[in-house]
Amino acid sequence: MFKDAAEKFYPKLELGKVYYISKGSLRVANKQYSTVKNDYEMTLNVNSEVEEALDEKKKIPEFCYNVVKIDGLGPHVNGRELIDVIGVVQSVSGILSIRRKLSNEEVPKREIVIADESKKTVTVTLWGDLATNQGEKLSSVVDESPVVLIKKVRVSDFQGVSLSSNPASIMQINPDIPEAHKLRAWFSEEGKDAHMVSAGASLPGGGVRTGSRSIFADRKFLSDVILPTVGDGKPEYFNVKGYVSYIKPDQAMYYLACQSCNKKVTEDSVSSKFWCEACQKTYEECSRRYIMTVKFSDFRGEAWISAFNEQAEALLGMSADKLSELRSQDVESKVYSRELEKVTWVPYVLRISVLQTEYMNEKRQRITIRSLSSVNWEHESKYLLEQIASMKKEA
Repeated sequence: MFKDAAEKFYPKLELGKVYYISKGSLRVANKQYSTVKNDYEMTLNVNSEVEEALDEKKKIPEFCYNVVKIDGLGPHVNGRELIDVIGVVQSVSGILSIRRKLSNEEVPKREIVIADESKKTVTVTLWGDLATNQGEKLSSVVDESPVVLIKKVRVSDFQGVSLSSNPASIMQINPDIPEAHKLRAWFSEEGKDAHMVSAGASLPGGGVRTGSRSIFADRKFLSDVILPTVGDGKPEYFNVKGYVSYIKPDQAMYYLACQSCNKKVTEDSVSSKFWCEACQKTYEECSRRYIMTVKFSDFRGEAWISAFNEQAEALLGMSADKLSELRSQDVESKVYSRELEKVTWVPYVLRISVLQTEYMNEKRQRITIRSLSSVNWEHESKYLLEQIASMKKEA
């Protein structure tokens, strides 16, 4: 619908209702601009007719959906296609306002974390009405671990993989569909006690697609990455293969985080409770989340790289709470140091972002791990043989 037709029919159409629609024109759908999978699209004009079909509601499903499992999000990263996802809500953050650069308009934002039978979790950023209305409903029932179905979300490579709503997104809380009932049964019997891992913590490696690209795409040496021109103005993304050569043991490895929104909390020395500025609430407990740096090396160079919670957990094989427990033990036992040394000189392929930042009028390069995977030597060998063959052709 455009212009006059849009003004005429918009007030009549309501989500979830069924309509008789006639006197529209059909044409082959332009898949480049369509978010549905049908081969045709319909256009209405002011002479078209739209009438609610009260007797037909039970014959037509309320929603059509094509759910992608959380552990199957990798191939959709940074893709044009919007996907549907379903999961059990693990946490709901407080609401924040983000100011858009172009319009200077403040937009409400809220983050939720969901999980499914794959025992993987993913963060979903809700914007606008979903953040305020549906997000508030979720916040009030989060202790009941509700199931949510979210249609038409975009998959990005933030934190390895994450989801984001848009104006076309629709969210249902505890929908009455078979997938939701199955997920609820799994969570009640097994999932509530299962160890969950972020979907972005360790995306598949070794020649398969990591996000929308192979781990061999954008492959660089560190000497190519640490140049002062790389990442100037906007972040650039690369894949690098090498080793964690050193982890400084006395650095600030983690921070105290809100268990609801993961933001930093402040401990009250008197009550021993924790205040979250983002949620505007006081909590009895908090968790620790990684924010650490590691030295990463290949045969051409080395660089200090930041690793946040999901990526650091995948690297160290334990939560920040567990590492804190080891750190508090007797220094003479050296258990803490040995755990850090275990992960050094183990080969990894990292997906990294590189950005030039400015601090005290001095430019600094910030390199961040977005995802990491172990090296599949079979696929790595094939890649190297292809590189050798390419060099011979050029010679």
